[in-house]
Amino acid sequence: MEERALKALLDSLTWEEKVGQLVQLSGDFFHADQLAVGPQKKLGIDQAIVDQVGSVLNVTGAEKTKEIQDRHMAKSRHKIPLLFMADIIYGYRTIFPIPLGLGATWNPKLIESAYQQTAEESKAAGAHVTFAPMVDLVRDARWGRTLESTGEDPVLNSAFAKAMVTGLQKDLLNGGGIASCVKHFAAYGAAEGGREYNTVDMSERRLRQDYLPAYKAAVDAGCQLVMTSFNTYDGMPVTGNKFLLEDILRNEWGFDGVIISDYAAIQELIAHGVAANDREAAKLAIEATTDIDMKTPCYAKELEPLIKAGEISEELVNQSVYRVLKLKNDLGLFEDPYRGASSEQEEKVFLTAEKRSLAKKVSAESVVLLQNKNNVLPLTPNKEKVLLVGPYGDNQELIGLWAVHGQREDVVTIKKGFERYLDAEHLLYTQGCDMLEDYTFLGEFGATKDQIEQLGLNEAMKEKELDHALSLAKQADTIVFALGEHTMQSGEAGSRTDITLPKIQQDFLEKLVALNKKTVLLVISGRPLVLTKEVEQVDAIIQAWFPGTEGGNALADIIFGQTNPSGRLSMSFPYSVGQLPLYYSEFKTGRPLTSSTHKGRFVSKYLDSPNEPLFSFGYGLSYSKVDYSELRLSHEQMEETLDISVMIENSSDRSTLETVQLYVQDVTGSVVRPVKELKDFQKVVLAAGEKRKVEFQLNRNDLKFYTKEMKFSEEAGTFIVFVGPNVKETQTAEFELV
Repeated sequence: MEERALKALLDSLTWEEKVGQLVQLSGDFFHADQLAVGPQKKLGIDQAIVDQVGSVLNVTGAEKTKEIQDRHMAKSRHKIPLLFMADIIYGYRTIFPIPLGLGATWNPKLIESAYQQTAEESKAAGAHVTFAPMVDLVRDARWGRTLESTGEDPVLNSAFAKAMVTGLQKDLLNGGGIASCVKHFAAYGAAEGGREYNTVDMSERRLRQDYLPAYKAAVDAGCQLVMTSFNTYDGMPVTGNKFLLEDILRNEWGFDGVIISDYAAIQELIAHGVAANDREAAKLAIEATTDIDMKTPCYAKELEPLIKAGEISEELVNQSVYRVLKLKNDLGLFEDPYRGASSEQEEKVFLTAEKRSLAKKVSAESVVLLQNKNNVLPLTPNKEKVLLVGPYGDNQELIGLWAVHGQREDVVTIKKGFERYLDAEHLLYTQGCDMLEDYTFLGEFGATKDQIEQLGLNEAMKEKELDHALSLAKQADTIVFALGEHTMQSGEAGSRTDITLPKIQQDFLEKLVALNKKTVLLVISGRPLVLTKEVEQVDAIIQAWFPGTEGGNALADIIFGQTNPSGRLSMSFPYSVGQLPLYYSEFKTGRPLTSSTHKGRFVSKYLDSPNEPLFSFGYGLSYSKVDYSELRLSHEQMEETLDISVMIENSSDRSTLETVQLYVQDVTGSVVRPVKELKDFQKVVLAAGEKRKVEFQLNRNDLKFYTKEMKFSEEAGTFIVFVGPNVKETQTAEFELV
């Protein structure tokens, strides 16, 4: 439809029809039996509003979406199609690792391919919009939604934000891909105490310097929608925050797409205490240019009365409606309201061999080898007896909480992966211990008391499993523990103050390591865990995240040496939960631990813990040894650009993927600057014995920050360059910016 025709359509709508376009309801309002009485009564809206609604939440499946679309179009006076929006975060049917694992790949091009494949599956299933990527920067592992973030660094997160949006929206305006809704704008990952839905309070400088860049990268990549976050910023909840939504997102960045609230966030302006009722909440949100009200009656019941009372302008609402209609038009829904969705296409594109192969590759690159004492890994197939134990050993719950449309029966377990390398004589297996000692917390997620009682092992079974595991462990040469968090312990509303392994698993591990066998710990989790005790107990540690559909195969390939691990942490692992929030790019302090003129206790440190993380940002081992040398700068003074090179040499007999990382420190600024900041990185294939020069180029823009006057600019002075395999082990050099 041409722009002129689209505007004519807008002009022809009644206010009720216009407001309907700005309301999103969930699938339970659209059952085939017509009146979905329960949900309507609960929300306090009538069928007339339902018939005008512009978008549907979390309904997918080609036949289901087509059926709902047909019924809706039959009622629509102007034949305006519905938008189907869904949570498709890291895969539709083919599930990739959780985004924190994707961040550990340090490979945005690979992740772009993964999201392109996700879009193909999602489009076939009738989805038009995905609420992804989540690009919130996170520095507090207590927060459950750490699972959905790519990490703690703005440069790395920005690279992934761009890659994910580009992959999802590949060829979007020509019928390909699906629309990307970036979330959660803004600074949701900085919730105080790591507690879900909590307050965010930070300076504008920190907001702009660290938290906004990834959203900006997504907007620059062309994302079609932005979702507001639940949190406050500077005392105002984001859904009604004109500074963030209108001043920055729309006016500074030029975003003219659709802004949608998160679930019920407009009505929650009342609970925040900035609105007295639905009417005031609707007014705040629409004036902040929030276009779509997800799952509340505020817009449905209050926008038209606000217009008629002259409390908001007609033009303000018309702009929002036009943005929604334009999105539908850009997606071609007026010509094809199904957008090519079909059960035949689902059959064709779901879980293909190509997608499984890509999922395995992504999973393998996400895995981080944290420890490998005495080169215990890799294991040689069928050379010794291997005992696989732990609640994740033969468990298909490897896709994590937010793989909403994934199916557990598609998942390759770790045991299945091991069976590709070990025959029955060399592979021993038992569960060994329960996942948790107490499952009652699952009642908060809807589990009944009877269901909870059936989840765990009873006391007799626990004792039997432990005895069996000890018996098998005595026969084994190497014990591989598959341990970790329960799926429901991370993800949204999964905030925790204790982020160690569950106690029942810790006790089990302790009993078996006492046998003095070679030991490997596989950690399945949605966040960095505190592994301080386990580092001392076991020989090798592999951080596997929730590795996805092909997780078992990817892990087996690494453990048995088919694949050389290459993952690098995109988020620091704390030594103690008391260090949180924790991140490498901390500000300089007047009394630094290592270089202060003050002595003893009167420096910035803990009395009972190191300052440093257990495992640093950028850290990860491989089965190869890569040496760094000959860091060179093209000039001692930088005017516009500076070329930087370093030699890396693989001194092993195994090829590897090496992630070369470039950091910079601004020695003196008009405001305090971080001790280090990531500026660039390269993932390099290095053959056995190969020596190679890796080259970077810095420009003035890379050195800009928000100055004392809140101007985004660079300042002349001394800079230190750090290049290495992680943030701690680096070569250094200096230059002057003139």
